[in-house]
Amino acid sequence: MTQGTPAPGPILEVRDLSRRFGGLIAVDGLSFAVRRGAIHGLIGPNGAGKTTTFNVISGFYAPTGGQVFYDGQDVSGMSTARLARIGLVRTFQGTTLFKEFSALDNVRVGCHGSAQAGFFSRVFGTDRTLEANADAKARELLAFFGLSDFSDEIAGNLSHGHQRALGMAVALAADPKVLLLDEPFTGMNPEETARMMELIRQVQTRGISVLLVEHDMQAIMGLCETITVLNFGSLLAEGSPEAVRTNPKVIEAYLGSAIDAA
Repeated sequence: MTQGTPAPGPILEVRDLSRRFGGLIAVDGLSFAVRRGAIHGLIGPNGAGKTTTFNVISGFYAPTGGQVFYDGQDVSGMSTARLARIGLVRTFQGTTLFKEFSALDNVRVGCHGSAQAGFFSRVFGTDRTLEANADAKARELLAFFGLSDFSDEIAGNLSHGHQRALGMAVALAADPKVLLLDEPFTGMNPEETARMMELIRQVQTRGISVLLVEHDMQAIMGLCETITVLNFGSLLAEGSPEAVRTNPKVIEAYLGSAIDAA
């Protein structure tokens, strides 16, 4: 991670962000900010623009208008790979693992995103140090996520919850400052959900800011310090879990059901 005094202000900010697809306005003048070290939720009904907002922030789409700021730098339209190299890392709703690789090898691959052995290092043999460092880092991350006992297990054989935890270990191998989590609780049973919530809290203890899109209102309300609510691509409401839970506009947008379930 970058050394020195952090830039003042939020770690992540979108200002008047818009994204159009032909005549369709998916995101319309959206502004919000994520505090450093916070767990921040992004919610809204289906079609509210959450995924498009995530895709713009993480570099899959360039904004039609507005700007994205990361750590004080305008990163609007920057590629996903470049964003990951500077510490803005995204996971996906579907688990993106090498299913035929072991858990350890999956995380080792993630480590090489931030410490690749190049041509000269191979020629002079210095890549051995990089490989040893990657192995140590991968084992530390597996231990952090409670996966040490599964280090040699083929990723495709792991349970759904363990695969999700492994995906987060791979993401952390890239040394993020901000972790963008795309529906991390999808398909989880209550026990797996509780475990994933605790893992996200542990990620926060490492000084990593978290922005997550999620439909599981119990998880969102139990994790997030601030929640941003979208509707039809625009900001509907924002505030603490309690403020959002009792906001009449939010209750109306969700028809009461999702919020009541939380």
